[in-house]
Amino acid sequence: MTVEEALRANPFTPVFGKVPPFMAGREVIIEAMISAFESNGNSPDLCSIFVGARGTGKTALLTYLSHEAQQYGWITADVTASSDMLDDILQRCRESAAHLTAPQPTRRLTGVEVAPIGGLSWENVSSAPGNWRTQMNALFEQLANTDTGVLITVDEVDPSLAEMAQLVTTYQHFVREGKKAALLMAGLPHRIFALLSGKSTSFLRRAARHDLGPIPRYEVEETFRLTVESAGKSIEDEALLAAVEAIDGFPFMLQLVGYRSWNSAGSSDVIGAEDVRRGIRLAREELGDRILGATLSELSKGDLAFLRAMAEDEADTARADLTARLGRTSSYVSSYKKRLLEAGVIEEPRPGVFKFALPGFREYLLEHA
Repeated sequence: MTVEEALRANPFTPVFGKVPPFMAGREVIIEAMISAFESNGNSPDLCSIFVGARGTGKTALLTYLSHEAQQYGWITADVTASSDMLDDILQRCRESAAHLTAPQPTRRLTGVEVAPIGGLSWENVSSAPGNWRTQMNALFEQLANTDTGVLITVDEVDPSLAEMAQLVTTYQHFVREGKKAALLMAGLPHRIFALLSGKSTSFLRRAARHDLGPIPRYEVEETFRLTVESAGKSIEDEALLAAVEAIDGFPFMLQLVGYRSWNSAGSSDVIGAEDVRRGIRLAREELGDRILGATLSELSKGDLAFLRAMAEDEADTARADLTARLGRTSSYVSSYKKRLLEAGVIEEPRPGVFKFALPGFREYLLEHA
């Protein structure tokens, strides 16, 4: 195998939204959703929200579930939250259902002339009239005899968009009217929190919520090894342990470390410890550019003060120590703890104990803030 062939065969996918060969750590969610797709529209999981920080695999999971739904006979519309997403949903649904629905006429006859020469008069026909709900209802009516469900997935939820509220309230009517519809949404913790706090979107508080946390260490190890072996290489035990340690349960880091380590090995059939060390170094640089920097830019001065106080500890931080360092009241600490937990920046593995949720964020914070 040439170096060029080895690089081209790289099985790791550090591209946002691309489904990796093995979906580590999400088996329980996937099994629940497949069961929902098989339920003929009666499962509470058909309205689900996936919550996680950047790089936790939200987009890839949505993509995977959309593909699975298609295997069970659903038509799908996969969109990203935007000001024109309702029209995009409608167009994607029509596109996905084209093989099940009759084509709509684009012109209609308005008159026939008999003399002196004769002729026909036509006019263009606009696509289904009415608002978005009416047009979607027309699609459901066309699908009524096919037992086909409609799955809408929305990535990067943005509660500031009026279209988000319109989508949620209309979906609620779909459910009330017994339509076979599903709605899956994914977003950053603070955006999901804001969406659920809205008056017009309170219906979503009853949706199934899935928090995408770190992947267990044993699953990272197994997934990394299987991904390497599925593409025809092997990895040394020392190299695998180093990779797992650096990944620290973070899905995007798994793909980054794997991708760079594979490339570092070149045409060799074995990924060694030096290949992984080089891969980790490159992956950490990319993680800072693509994930950690964007997260840091969204934090307030108070957030940063809280995190700097945490960064004085190399591992976990006790609440009592944090309160003393900040010189603030307990309620102040509680307020910022809540903000940073919702943003997916920190975790509270045990009551009164905090840790950084993103791998390498402590070091990045100390260097850049």
